[in-house]
This record gives sequence, structure tokens and C-alpha cells, in this order.
Amino acid sequence: MDLPVLTAKPPSTAPAGPVAAVLAALLAAILGLLLALSPAWGQEGRITLSDVQIDRNDEGLWLGFSTRIELPRSVEEALVKGVPLAFEAEVRTFRSRWYWRDLNVATATLSWRVTYQPLTRRYRVQSGAFSQQFESLHDALATMQRTEGWKVASRSRLASGERHYAELIFRLDTSQLPRPFQFGIGGQAQWDLSAQSTLVIPDHP
Repeated sequence: MDLPVLTAKPPSTAPAGPVAAVLAALLAAILGLLLALSPAWGQEGRITLSDVQIDRNDEGLWLGFSTRIELPRSVEEALVKGVPLAFEAEVRTFRSRWYWRDLNVATATLSWRVTYQPLTRRYRVQSGAFSQQFESLHDALATMQRTEGWKVASRSRLASGERHYAELIFRLDTSQLPRPFQFGIGGQAQWDLSAQSTLVIPDHP
């Protein structure tokens, strides 16, 4: 008896079934939605603090720290389109109290304002009396890279024999953005950029 000859069929080139087509379309729609809702996807920004040091002497309390600022793409694009960015460093000094909430004995702030000049294609950084232009955003942000010798509290604000500590926060201050723009970025995590550090203050200089 002759055995039947078995032959392999070539892969089918017919279009996928309706279920597979629907799944593929759904997947493409989901990916497109994620990209649309997250323009800075893969470009998350952050602020980091490092080398934070605090010193107490006969004149008061002094602070030094380093920062690293990485802006999301959406924030960079807003800057280039004319939205100024404000950065703030705030230090709040507290005296510990066991019988009540800790007492805030001093607060100090530093601020920087970064703008883009479209005619010259330069970035300007202003901080107090300091004002300078830079060719790149990297160089502009580098002006905030290191802060040294910042007096954050006078000697009279620190009680001898009491425990004190300081809280440092460095942030993108969205409260300084144009009011209409503040409403537009509500709930967008890429604009929530900050870093903080807590330091125990030595009892004596």
C-alpha cells in the first residue's frame, strides 16, 4: 500500500483575522495616546543636591551646597518660547521643642531667573545684582551649580544649648510663572522639580 506523501504548506500570506487586526489597532492607539500625553516621555528632568555643608560660627549660620539641574524637554521648549523660569533655594532653621511643634527661628532665600533672548539666541540669568548672558542653556544652569558662604541665620537666632536643624529645598518655582501658564501646567509632573536636604546644626561654633 502506498503511503501518502506529506508536504509542508508555505506560510500563509493572507491578512490577519479581524480579532488580530482589532488588537493591533488598539495597541497602536494606546501607544499614540501615551506619547501625546507625555511629550517629555524618556526626557524626565530632575534636580539633585550634593555636598551640602553647614557651619556655625560667632557670626551666625552659613551654608554651602551643589546642585545639578536637568530640565525636561517640555520645560526647555517653554523657556525657548518666551516663558521665564524662576529657581529658588530656601533654608528654614528650626529649634526643636518637645512640648510643641518645632519653632522656625530663621528663613533665608536665594532666587535666580532664567530667560531666553530670541534675537541674540542667548540665555540670561539674573540673581540679585548679578546678570549675565550665555550661549547655551547648560552654561546658564551652571551658574546655580555651586553656592558657598551663604549666611542663612544670625547668631542671635540660635539659642545656646538647644537643638537646631535646617531644611534646605531647591526648586523650580512655578508660582513665578505667568498666571495663565500656571493653569495650563496644572497636574503635569514634569514641572514639579525640587530637591531637599535636612541638616543638624552643631550646638557650638
